[in-house]
Order: sequence, then C-alpha cells, then structure tokens
Amino acid sequence: MEIKKIVVPVDFQKNTQKLVDYAVFIARQLSAEIGFCHVLEPFVMGDMMIGSPSFSDFDVKRSADAEERMANLIEDSEALCPKCTGKVLLGETVDEIVGYAKNEKADMIIIGTHGAKGLEKILLGSVAERVVKRAGCPCLVMNPYKSA
Repeated sequence: MEIKKIVVPVDFQKNTQKLVDYAVFIARQLSAEIGFCHVLEPFVMGDMMIGSPSFSDFDVKRSADAEERMANLIEDSEALCPKCTGKVLLGETVDEIVGYAKNEKADMIIIGTHGAKGLEKILLGSVAERVVKRAGCPCLVMNPYKSA
C-alpha cells in the first residue's frame, strides 16, 4: 500500500509541535502530503444560555484564533513539508477527524494521545482510540508526552 496523504489532527496544546515534527518526518520518508486538521466543538453552556450573544462572540473568537494558529502551523512547516495543508473544522471531534480523513482520501492518520488512564479515560474516553476504531485507513498513534 502506498501512503501519499496523511491526516494529522492537532489540538494546539503543549506537545502539538512534537506530533507535528514526527508527522513531518514520517511524511518526508514516504514522500507524502500532510493535511493537518483541528476540530472546534461547539461551546455549550446549558439550555438557559442558548442564544446568548456573548457565547456566539466567544465561538467566533475561538474560530478566528484556531484559524490563525493553523496558518502559523502551516507556515512553520512549509520548509520541510511544502505541500502540507490545514483546515479548522467545527463539530464532534471524532466525527470530524474521520470525515476529514475520508474526504481527503487519506492513506494514514497520525494522531497524538494524552495517555489517559483509569478514571480519566473512563469518564472522558480517548479521541485517539475512537478514531482508530472508526477510521477507514491505518492509524499511527503517538504519545508526545512520552517522546523525548
């Protein structure tokens, strides 16, 4: 199987750069393109707050911030990954990642994990685990918290 397109979901957290560096390294070895994606889940505060203009303003600001961060990530990665692209998506994280990979005809997903254990994993679940279970292509899971 030839790997020409890799999707890399990013969360713009502390260790995102480790995941990006690793994905770019893998993509270069395979002469593959990367499609970075970042998912914003709609902000929901509860039924009493629906329609509050302050929350719609908050979502607009979050979206603009994510778009700016994605543009910076692409700009910073261009030297080593000239054909990399990026997209900010809105929706449920796992659905959006799997859908983006399908739309991009991804041959692989490289996704980071936080390495949650015990009660944290039971309560929050694992995005990486759910993506691996639902993806239509091979997935490589990297724990940037454990990588040197």
